[in-house]
Amino acid sequence: MDEEASLLLTYLLLFCSLARNIFRSHEDVLLENLALRQQVVVLSRKSSRPRLTATDRLFWSGLSSLWSGWRSAILFVQPETVIRWQRTAWRQYWTWRSRRGRGAGRSRLPTEIRELILRMARENPLWGSVRIVGELRKLGYQVSSRTVRRYRRAVNRRPPSQS
Repeated sequence: MDEEASLLLTYLLLFCSLARNIFRSHEDVLLENLALRQQVVVLSRKSSRPRLTATDRLFWSGLSSLWSGWRSAILFVQPETVIRWQRTAWRQYWTWRSRRGRGAGRSRLPTEIRELILRMARENPLWGSVRIVGELRKLGYQVSSRTVRRYRRAVNRRPPSQS
């Protein structure tokens, strides 16, 4: 009797699943099929415990952005884990994208202008950054007062106090 009840319950679940799939879009059914097949591939690997590769993580990250029902199809990983993979991948992408040494950031001031700022600051110790900016504009150079301040720091350093 237990086998008959179990078989009846199995058929009832299959019928409910069929009824649910009739009203779903074709894309949803295809994506669910793809997700289940991917999990079968992972489970059919020769290790005793299924190990996910970087490709598997990339698959689930991509699928979760394409399909809203991905949480119901995933069986061997928690949905929060997939979200964590996405966030980690996003951080790694932007770390790679903004790494130094690729010409990123603002280019340095030409040596000629830097030396001119230092010379003006040394020869005219009472001039402030704004005055030096004005003088540079008269010569045809566009420089901000913040940039001048940065290069003047080296000149305006006082020797350490004896007290």
